[in-house]
Amino acid sequence: MSMSEGGNLPAVPDATTLESDRGRTTIANGVVSKIAALAAREVEGVRQLVSMHLGQAVAAGLARMTRQESRDTGVSVEVGAREAAVDVRISADYGVSIPDLATAVRQNVIHRVESMTGLKVKEVNVAVLDLYFPSEEPAPEPAPRRVE
Repeated sequence: MSMSEGGNLPAVPDATTLESDRGRTTIANGVVSKIAALAAREVEGVRQLVSMHLGQAVAAGLARMTRQESRDTGVSVEVGAREAAVDVRISADYGVSIPDLATAVRQNVIHRVESMTGLKVKEVNVAVLDLYFPSEEPAPEPAPRRVE
């Protein structure tokens, strides 16, 4: 590519573009969303992210069968020219301090998104929509007996 062709990258829908004196960097909103999702999952006490779709189990089954990725990961982002706002929906482990957990999620999401994208995170809203109880896990099935 010659120096004169450098500004001819196609526009990326649902993305933000960071301008510098040496060129442009385009970051898709989905990338910001994935960073935020991974950052939330890194926090001890977060069991999982929670999708807002009704029929979530059916949708997940269909997605697995058709090899499609779910669009609702439990994270929503609003990205502007230099700023981002993030909404995170989680299931928390029973027994953790929910205010402390929300603070830890907020701090980790802000740190990861800002350091990886250069965007300023204006807010991170954390919704705790479910609690995980260890007793909810099914007991492991006994190993089949060998008959000889």
